[in-house]
Amino acid sequence: MPPPDSFSNILLSEGILSDDQLAEAMRIAAASGKKMHDEVVRLGYAPGEAVMKALAKAHRLKFSDLTGISVPQEVIDLLPESVARENNIFPLAESGGTLRVATSDPTDMDIQEKLRFILNREVELSLSPREQIVEAINRHYGASDGESADSMLQEFTDTAIDFTETAVEQAANQNPDDTSDAPVVKLVNLIITEAVTLRASDIHIEPFEDRVRIRYRIDGRLVERDNPPRRLLGAILSRIKILSKLDIAERRRPQDGRIKLTADGKDYDLRVSVLPTNHGQSVVMRILDKENIRVGIRQLGLSESDFRIFKNLIRRPNGIILVTGPTGSGKTTTLYASLNELNRPDTKIITAEDPVEYYLAGINQVEVRHSIGLDFARVIRSMLRQAPNVILVGEMRDTETAQMGIQASLTGHLVFSTLHTNDAPGAITRMIDMGVPAYLVASSVIAILAQRLVRINCPKCKQPFTPLDTQLELAGVTPEMLKGATIMKGRGCAHCQKSGYKGRLGIFELMVMNNKIRELAFQGAPTQEIRRAAVGQGMRVMFDDGVQKVLRGITTFDEVFRVSKKAER
Repeated sequence: MPPPDSFSNILLSEGILSDDQLAEAMRIAAASGKKMHDEVVRLGYAPGEAVMKALAKAHRLKFSDLTGISVPQEVIDLLPESVARENNIFPLAESGGTLRVATSDPTDMDIQEKLRFILNREVELSLSPREQIVEAINRHYGASDGESADSMLQEFTDTAIDFTETAVEQAANQNPDDTSDAPVVKLVNLIITEAVTLRASDIHIEPFEDRVRIRYRIDGRLVERDNPPRRLLGAILSRIKILSKLDIAERRRPQDGRIKLTADGKDYDLRVSVLPTNHGQSVVMRILDKENIRVGIRQLGLSESDFRIFKNLIRRPNGIILVTGPTGSGKTTTLYASLNELNRPDTKIITAEDPVEYYLAGINQVEVRHSIGLDFARVIRSMLRQAPNVILVGEMRDTETAQMGIQASLTGHLVFSTLHTNDAPGAITRMIDMGVPAYLVASSVIAILAQRLVRINCPKCKQPFTPLDTQLELAGVTPEMLKGATIMKGRGCAHCQKSGYKGRLGIFELMVMNNKIRELAFQGAPTQEIRRAAVGQGMRVMFDDGVQKVLRGITTFDEVFRVSKKAER
């Protein structure tokens, strides 16, 4: 075996990491007990593929890119699915009695011997990124591939498994940590695991008269996954309620709970919402991936000029910074990225959230609880006695919360908050409509960032694309703008589930308050007038920011048109 530090040397010599990044990754890996190559990727210091190639070189193993790979069924049959999933390995080829297997962890010394014993044949290892192995397993073993002819619930819907009241009672008596082979336990685990594998943000389980609809929200779009029969509903609900520690006997009132789970070696939180409907209880499980909030401001998608301005704004000693947009537009991610940037030992940060979605190390987070009278205004009043430097108010919902936030900003605190408006200028008129005096809004707000999320082109299958003339006309793209453009569109591949898109990025408009806009706010001017003044002072509107990202090949006109519209000048 090569010396243990050779992986580090390769990372440095090939310019994959700097000395500081390597030292930081080693420190975090030692503290967390996790593998260093996993921490390097998690921290975003280098792409997973580059890290895995360096790791393969260090361990003198072959690197295998599994993207779109097709392996004969006779080779797949040599490795049982349970062994592949449990050890996160995938069979690649068989030759002369030796099976070549892809793994993502060459430091697991026992895997080769274990496989030789189980399979009774020689085993040769090669390295591949973890997510590629998971995707290849799902595609070849069938459980999670969108193209699979067999439904993931076939085992449950095609058999006469008893899902009557007796089964519901049995589910009710199960322990949350139960890992038995009970059909309902396997079914719910399968739904959650598949959603995580497909990078879904939500799981929707909706009852109708004769069926139950299961949908996943992937990159902001709902995808229908299955329609199990109605008889499964009671057992599924009971199992989910047990996992989230809810009252399984309560069927008339909405309920909220949480589930903690580990899938593919990562920790996830599921926020569970149960709502009674006319056909039964509907469940939505929001999947909260802790990796998502480790994103830096640079990764949000701000243009270079907006990035520089925003980075300076969040270092101001006092004032209010508002992030606006509808539900699911990435406001929480933007706020947490800002807090991560400010999270230093010499800065005290307190948040008031409803509910606390992600737990951040080094930040004091308070969950609003209306049932005991602990609302936003009361939390803000109390947190000011804790002498914070930075305050995050989850949402400016009413006049009292808004006025408390403004008072905090006027007494020397930097306040972050969100507001549900369509654009940045609309936030000013919205606060005045809420009953906040115009002079307070004008003197306290320092900037408003409006945002939406667009899906980005799949990096594996994107290719040059010629848009329609009508699209160019709608977007206001001139021939001069087209000269240096590289417009791309994904054709659809296994990597992106044939959608042509993989992941999301923000499009933004950043309105910085200046004397002209403050004067208009003080006068209670209409939104359109404030918008014209902001654009005149150099603000790029959200639609134009989206068009610029299309011209750089990041997203498509369809996505920009879907989430924003051309502003009236």
